[in-house]
Amino acid sequence: MSGILTYVLHYQGEFNKNSLGAVTEAGKLAKELGGEAAAVVVGEGDDLTDDLCASLGKYGATKVYRARGPEGLAQPVVDVMAKVIEENGYDYALFGGGLLGFEIGAGLTARLNAGVTMEVTEVKVQDGKLVADRPILQDSAIAEVDYVGTPGIIIGRLNAFEMAESGDGAASVEDVEVELSDWSTKARMIERGEQRGADVNIEDADILVAGGRGLGKAEGFQLCEDLADALGGAVAATRAVVDAGWYPYAAQIGQTGKTVAPKLYLAAGISGAIQHKVGMQSSENIVAINKDPNAPIFEFSDLGIVGDLNKILPKLTEAVKAKKGG
Repeated sequence: MSGILTYVLHYQGEFNKNSLGAVTEAGKLAKELGGEAAAVVVGEGDDLTDDLCASLGKYGATKVYRARGPEGLAQPVVDVMAKVIEENGYDYALFGGGLLGFEIGAGLTARLNAGVTMEVTEVKVQDGKLVADRPILQDSAIAEVDYVGTPGIIIGRLNAFEMAESGDGAASVEDVEVELSDWSTKARMIERGEQRGADVNIEDADILVAGGRGLGKAEGFQLCEDLADALGGAVAATRAVVDAGWYPYAAQIGQTGKTVAPKLYLAAGISGAIQHKVGMQSSENIVAINKDPNAPIFEFSDLGIVGDLNKILPKLTEAVKAKKGG
């Protein structure tokens, strides 16, 4: 039986959205492989209750390994996951990305002398094994990576895996006793706070209004900002406009930027090249506005509008404000 192990980050009794996306992905892949998806949770407080851990079954996990240790640190999780993999023979470990996911995945790779693929945007089953898609050459091409040995470590881009309830029942919960390594406890969490450097963290936004070269000039982003404000969302940008100095790098999606999965992604003046697509393709609803009817973005949009965004965006903003005002 082939199994996939994931790690789920939690804080104050709630699981991290990015981690739940990894559990969802592991659950789907494990079913195709004919195996099981399991999750590891690590914490010191009393908030990791049986019910909370068992709730991961809703996202596809069949078993949850619960261990005591410092929260939010990579090395204690590496200790726990290494023991679980060695004792239970999981063939793969899958992470949802982010700084902590990258650190844990790298540490586990070194600990187990495993193969690793990072910045993964998609995972599929081929010939009874997992194959990971990883953008290369500045996101202009996709490399397919498989593993010649076990375990295989797969680290996705942040938000690459979509969180969704699978309809499965509660997961079983097993407590794991792990003697943490000396070096694993030399660091500790001092404070947890809001991310600095950007008005809104686009990776957590439910609604994004993204602008591309079709805006014509830097001042065109005012149209995006007005609509985002009306919708209660945030503004994002393509690499091309960031490189041109039209908008800050903190808002860049896609090539060497961020990966997002909002409920609504409205793309204004964006062609939809692969470099951008890999950063937003997990969005629940994609609406594209472009004057070019042959723009690639229309191929993967849920709703496409061909027209002048300089006329359409203000009208949308007015309509949203009127609706909220009414």
